Amino acid sequence: MFKSLTKLAFAASIAAFPLCSGPASAAEMPSTDLVVQYDQAQLLMLDEPAANIIIGNPSIADVTLKSTKMLVVTGKTFGVTNLMILNEAEKVIKSVRVMVKSDESKVVTLTRGDAKNTFACVPVCQPVLKIGDEQKFYSETAAAAQQKMKLSEGQDNQAAQQGGNN
Repeated sequence: MFKSLTKLAFAASIAAFPLCSGPASAAEMPSTDLVVQYDQAQLLMLDEPAANIIIGNPSIADVTLKSTKMLVVTGKTFGVTNLMILNEAEKVIKSVRVMVKSDESKVVTLTRGDAKNTFACVPVCQPVLKIGDEQKFYSETAAAAQQKMKLSEGQDNQAAQQGGNN
């Protein structure tokens, strides 16, 4: 029995050895999660100045440098990607997994057969872009959102003037 316990203790110490050695570099350290809402921005504060920013999939999240120690992370579409921030010496100072999720607190999904339409009801229900919605509904909502963006950026003043004359 003593031999069995000794073998078991030895096997356990070998299994635990990788845990004791620690990560070799910051890039190998387990990343933390940064949860960002879809179409929302979140600040990410750094302990030291950033020199380079790497985003795994820029279609999921966008990162803007507000200052050398402050980043703005914006959720562009649902999904998971990663963000790595390097200092002047090209060492990883922060590595996080970015998870973009939907704020479902005031969202209503209307399902008719296999067609889905999503609305944000804050307080009045308005259509929103959500991947997986019916193609026609999604296209019409996207076109309206693009038109609104152009108006807000002053790129489509003629359309705004025409719309105001009706």
